[in-house]
Amino acid sequence: MGFAVGFDIDHTLAIDNKLERVALLHLLDRIVAEGGHALGTLQHETEAIDALLAHQREGGSSIDDAVARFAKERGGRTPEAYAEGFRRLCLRMAETFIVADPEAKHTIDRLHARGVPIGVLSNGWNPLQTAKARRAGFMGTVLASGDIGARKPEPEAFAALCRSLGVEPEQCFYVGDDPAADVMGAMRAGLQAVWLDNEGRRYPADLPPPHHTIRSLRDVLDLVPAAVS
Repeated sequence: MGFAVGFDIDHTLAIDNKLERVALLHLLDRIVAEGGHALGTLQHETEAIDALLAHQREGGSSIDDAVARFAKERGGRTPEAYAEGFRRLCLRMAETFIVADPEAKHTIDRLHARGVPIGVLSNGWNPLQTAKARRAGFMGTVLASGDIGARKPEPEAFAALCRSLGVEPEQCFYVGDDPAADVMGAMRAGLQAVWLDNEGRRYPADLPPPHHTIRSLRDVLDLVPAAVS
């Protein structure tokens, strides 16, 4: 039986260094220059942006709706018009903000060399999530929650990944850093859940343990052949 591997992006294949937060702060500069106003101090704005983005990533809104809300609350002209500029800015920033895990490209290349199908599933919007994956050396299709209409930990998100890889859930390892969205989501969808703990964190005691725990992305190379044999 053949196996496939799916990866999360943020804090798994790469980190984006709060790219979207910084892009919204730049957007705030533009809004103020056009006659709008900030809602408080820079610290207050940063906290408000983080809350807005968290709500968006949890499925509370699309990224375009989140940007429009941000602009409207600060007196921006025609709030809906800011979304496209925000997207373009994020993509321009991607080259300098996104940093790949040092083990990502090697791991991806070795899996490809072994003929293991690889996919990426991430909560977020494209083409930004694709840009993140490209920085990590992944050149295939990137499934983003904004495109597939489902987000982790929803089972349908993982089902979409398995369909794209042409495997059944039990044939797919899913590697991610988030115990709830990545590990529990994958387990509930019937995948082999792999928790990447490369920061020495403690796994939440109130959640069932992952099927596998790894400390480095390279550990995936030992995990998959062992399962195949």
